[in-house]
Parts: sequence; structure tokens; C-alpha cells
Amino acid sequence: MAASCSFHPEALFEYAAATNYYLSEASPRVAETFVTAIEFAIAVLVAAPERWPVVEAPEIRRSVVSRFPFIIYYRWESPHARVIIYAVMHSSRELMRGSRADERGLISSRH
Repeated sequence: MAASCSFHPEALFEYAAATNYYLSEASPRVAETFVTAIEFAIAVLVAAPERWPVVEAPEIRRSVVSRFPFIIYYRWESPHARVIIYAVMHSSRELMRGSRADERGLISSRH
């Protein structure tokens, strides 16, 4: 059974904002390369969702995007064969308490 994939609304917003950044600050070609890199990373993590280790409770995993300084944070829900993408963020951003990432459940209460 193939896994399904969905985005948290904030992750979709981040993805669109990053794409628009590359369109306006670089070029359509760079933006297209960015989208291709993100889509490839998503295809790989959907095909093998347990490939990357859990980096944060509750069961949040991290995939680093090739060629661009972006990270995809996601959760693999094996009983439902579903990947939920919680963030598509620039690697310079930190997951901090009180941030939008925290509101999405990306940071555990143990910190």
C-alpha cells in the first residue's frame, strides 16, 4: 500500500513563500529547481518514511533537501500509511518554543 502525503497549512505556506522568494529574488529557473528539489525530497520520504530518524517528540522526523538549505519536518503515521509534513523551513531557522513550529507540535514538552 502506497503512503499518502498531506501538508500542515503552515508548511504549505512556507513552501509557497520560499518558492515566491526564489521567483522574485533569483529567477524562474532557480524557483523551478527549488520546487523540483522539494518534490523529489517529498517523493523519497513518502517512499521510505522511516529512512530518517525521529529527531523530536512526538515522532517528528527531519529530511534535508539537496541543493537548497531547506529541511522538511514530518511525521510518519504507519497505521494510516500517511506522511504529514509539518514544516518546509530554511535551515537557518531554529525550532523554538513559542514559535509557529511549536504550535504545530514540532517541539516536545521535555525541552
